[in-house]
Amino acid sequence: MTSPTLARPELTAADRCDRCGAAAQVRAILASGGELLFCGHHAREYEGKLKEIAAEIQR
Repeated sequence: MTSPTLARPELTAADRCDRCGAAAQVRAILASGGELLFCGHHAREYEGKLKEIAAEIQR
């Protein structure tokens, strides 16, 4: 049984990368319920690790 994913609002120009502050293009939703926002560069850099921890990636 899987838990439903809560709808998250679309990313806006005000959303910034948690790593560098650039415009966020990707939201990573963590199994713990938290979320991280990444620019395209950092999303690609951390994608493998995020998948390892079963984070849901929203583009």
